[in-house]
Amino acid sequence: MRVLVTGGAGFIGSHFVRQLLAGAYQRWHGAQTIVLDKLTYAGNLANLAPVAHHPDLTFTQGDVCDRELVENLMRGVDLVVHFAAESHVDRSIAAADAFVRTNVQGTHTLLDAAVRAGVERFVHVSTDEVYGSIEEGSWTEEQPLAPNSPYAASKAGSDLLALAFHRTHGLPVCVTRCSNNYGPYQYPEKLIPLFTTNLLDGLPVPLYGDGRNQRDWLHVDDHCHGIDLVATGGVPGEVYHIGGGTELSNADLTAHLLDLCGADELSVRRVADRPGHDLRYSLDISKISRELGYTPRVSFAEGLADTVDWYRNNRAWWEPLKVQPVPAPAADGHALTPDGRG
Repeated sequence: MRVLVTGGAGFIGSHFVRQLLAGAYQRWHGAQTIVLDKLTYAGNLANLAPVAHHPDLTFTQGDVCDRELVENLMRGVDLVVHFAAESHVDRSIAAADAFVRTNVQGTHTLLDAAVRAGVERFVHVSTDEVYGSIEEGSWTEEQPLAPNSPYAASKAGSDLLALAFHRTHGLPVCVTRCSNNYGPYQYPEKLIPLFTTNLLDGLPVPLYGDGRNQRDWLHVDDHCHGIDLVATGGVPGEVYHIGGGTELSNADLTAHLLDLCGADELSVRRVADRPGHDLRYSLDISKISRELGYTPRVSFAEGLADTVDWYRNNRAWWEPLKVQPVPAPAADGHALTPDGRG
């Protein structure tokens, strides 16, 4: 059995790979695992260090838009789990080209190669941001797409391509849409690791606007568990929501981090709000719970505390990332401020 994981050196993808090779996902236990990752600024071989010498792991550095490479890697593959994506909203606002190329063109390249190779399962990993913003209630999987950022629009386009390949070519694709992820190994441009590492260094944290923007928080292990359930038992052509069940405003989340890091409100710096900043996301996860038995297993209090401890104890992982040059400036020329994408 062969599993191809794109973006497998990134935050969420590497967690899935580490768990897969540890035997956490019964259906795929013992599979030959192929990781394809371009190793952009957010891809990091250190994320795979715990399994780097595993006999079932093969790593290939490359681009999901490279048709010849993708077709070669796709031969004999039983399952594709497609994590590879440009994911930082602010970067997409400053320059959307890379998002359209990787998220849309790259997904098309993978889907086309998967059809040609006769892949048996394809899980396309997406985001709740494709729906836009919701003031109250929660989105079901039937909600029309209404993305508000170039990042979200590129992911919506890739979702539609994946579903179209199922309908047109019969490719057994499932789409997952998740809420905001957190956990170890998350690149420190994202809200939780940026705020945590800043506070551990005694630095201020940049909070957008009035801090009222609300997100549901999902531990990366719960997300990957949900992806495994979809890969194993999801119905081709269907969309599944994976959420964490803990909704917080950014201000409330910041308060939790201040407490865990031994800081106070003097460490918070209010910054101008992001253009088109969605106020609230909320996913209804009853479908995946009912059909596949998913439920979040990591409590937010425990997961957040463990995450802060991980950053506290792993400076050698994140300190080099925070001193490297920022690949793309914000539109106004200031440093990028955080979001919670994976």
